[in-house]
Amino acid sequence: MMNEHTPAIARRFRGFLPVVIDVETAGFNSQTDALLEIAAVTLRMDDSGLIFPHETHHAHVEPFPGANLDQRALDFIGIDPFHPLRLALPEKEAIEKVFTPVREEVRARECTRAILVGHNPTFDLSFVKAAAERVKIKKNPFHAFSTFDTATLAGLAYGQTVLARAVQAAGIQWDASQAHSAVYDAERTAELFCAIVNRWRQLEFGGAS
Repeated sequence: MMNEHTPAIARRFRGFLPVVIDVETAGFNSQTDALLEIAAVTLRMDDSGLIFPHETHHAHVEPFPGANLDQRALDFIGIDPFHPLRLALPEKEAIEKVFTPVREEVRARECTRAILVGHNPTFDLSFVKAAAERVKIKKNPFHAFSTFDTATLAGLAYGQTVLARAVQAAGIQWDASQAHSAVYDAERTAELFCAIVNRWRQLEFGGAS
C-alpha cells in the first residue's frame, strides 16, 4: 500500500513506473518481422515533483531464426542487420539487457510494474511482447496493454503529433540525421514526455516548480 514514504514517482503514476521505449524493426508485423534495435529510458522524479530522464539502456538485436526482413523497412531505418560492427546480441540476451535494469528500477522506486511510454506505443509494445514470448521470458516488467502515448499527449499540449514537430514545439532540439536510431528517438521521446508532465504540474500548481 502506498503512503507518504512511497517514492513520489510511484505515487504520481498509481504504482506504475514510466519507461520510454523505442524499437527499430524490419517491418510492421511483430510476429513475423525482426526486432533489430531496442532502447529504454528510465525516468525519475526530483524533490520538487518534476520528472527527468535517468538512464538509457540499449541493444542491437540479431534477427530471430526465420524472421522476415522487409528491405523497404531496412532502407528506411538505415540498418544492415548483419553488419559485423553492429555487435548485435541474440534476441534473448538483448531483451534481458533491457528488462533487467527496468526490473531493478521498478523495485527501487517501489512500483508494481513498468508502463511503456512511446510515440504511438502500441507498435513498440507489440514488438517487445512478441520478443519476450519468443525467448520465453516469463516476467515481462511492462504492463500487458496500458501505455502512455506521447503522440496523443503532444497533440493535446502542443497541437503536434509527429515526433520531430512535437519535440521542437516543446523547445527540445531535434537532429533529423540521428532520427530512426532507437537511442536517439527514445531519448527525445523521454524529454518530450517529461516536458508535458512537468508542464501540467506547473499549470496545476499555478506556475510553481
